[in-house]
Amino acid sequence: MNFVYIGVIVNTHALKGEVRIISDFEYKDRVFKIKNSLYIGDLKSHEEIESYRVHKNYDMVKFKGINNINDVLKYKGKKVYVLRNNLNLKSDEYLESDLIGLNAIFEGKEIGTITDIINNNGYKLIKINDKLIPLKTNFIKKVNIEKNEVILKNVGELI
Repeated sequence: MNFVYIGVIVNTHALKGEVRIISDFEYKDRVFKIKNSLYIGDLKSHEEIESYRVHKNYDMVKFKGINNINDVLKYKGKKVYVLRNNLNLKSDEYLESDLIGLNAIFEGKEIGTITDIINNNGYKLIKINDKLIPLKTNFIKKVNIEKNEVILKNVGELI
C-alpha cells in the first residue's frame, strides 16, 4: 500500500475523543471527509472519520467509535497518513512530495535536482541544490512525472 503523509496529531480536544491535526496537505478537501480512512503512526492504525471541522489552524477530527479522550491519547504526536489511491488524483495532478527527486530544467538546461520542499510559514519553496525557488505557477511551467522533470520559468535571477 502506498501511504501519503498528511500531517500530525498535535493534541486532543475536549473530552469526547476529538483530535487536533496540523496539516498543510494540498488536497485536504479530498482527505477530511466523513467516512474516509486515516492511518496513524508507524503501525498505520486505521481509523474512520466520524466528523470534521476546522478550528483556528487545526483540522479537528473525531473518529468513529471513539468517544473518550483516553482512547485517543495514544495518537498524540503521531503522524497521519492516507492511501494515495483514495486521493483520486487526475492525470495532470500530483502531490508536492512527488516533486522530490525530479530534475529541474530551465531554458533547456538541467540546473539540478529537487531535494526538498520547505514550508516557510505557508509559503512553500522547492530546494534545488542550495537554491530556493517559490512553489508557484509563476515559476513552474510544467511538471512531468513520467519524464522525471520540472520545467521552470522566470527563475533566471533566482538561480
